Amino acid sequence: MNERQPRRAWGSLESDIMALLWAATEPLTPGQVQTALAERHGGDRTVLAYNTVLTILTRMHDKGLLQRQPSGRAHAYRPTHDAATAAATQMRAVLDGPGDRRAVLRHFADRLDASDVEVLRALLERTDG
Repeated sequence: MNERQPRRAWGSLESDIMALLWAATEPLTPGQVQTALAERHGGDRTVLAYNTVLTILTRMHDKGLLQRQPSGRAHAYRPTHDAATAAATQMRAVLDGPGDRRAVLRHFADRLDASDVEVLRALLERTDG
């Protein structure tokens, strides 16, 4: 992947899969991911075909979002980074992308609640020292 090109935000299915994998205590196979996604949709495993889940997991692995390891006849997947690191990476990609960086930061800051402002202020003061 060209490092200069900002990554697009994840699709909702990728986001659902990342949330499942972050919550899991061990790497999950495509079948386990399919079952967990089905449970979110009333237990209907036909909502997403196994091959669709496998394709998405493979693409996420190719993007560097997931690591995989052999697990029987399949692979088991786990996130490359924790949720906080992944979110920070996405935020950085938006800042480094096209558009007015200052405006992006202003819109972000305008939507912070008071406790988030205090956390951010403390972090900025710590790095200034």
